[in-house]
Amino acid sequence: QLVESGGGLVQPGGSLKLSCQFSGFTLKYYGIGWVRQAPGKEREGVSCVDGLDTDGTTYYSDSVKGRFTISRDNANSIVYLQMNNLKPEDTAVYYCASDPACVGGDYVQYDYWGQGTQVTVSS
Repeated sequence: QLVESGGGLVQPGGSLKLSCQFSGFTLKYYGIGWVRQAPGKEREGVSCVDGLDTDGTTYYSDSVKGRFTISRDNANSIVYLQMNNLKPEDTAVYYCASDPACVGGDYVQYDYWGQGTQVTVSS
């Protein structure tokens, strides 16, 4: 199970930190990623972090590289997405998702999905 939190309304240039609480022993070893979907657009992979028994490699899409940071706390089963310098084009529903391993920052074909949390960047 994957449960997102932390979305909201923020002004351009602001920051938000999303959280993904995951449950189940297996997911500690799985890659956990973030995928977003804006109204009328296709899903877009944002970032991913590898699980236990790996070197914890992180991946980012070109659109967020240098602004977003993904991190993972396996002891507490949480993955974070720190989003800085937010832009109006970052507005979307952000989903936490999981697969046996990360494929890349822009990957979207995950096996497991959360319900999503809305992020709105607007003045």
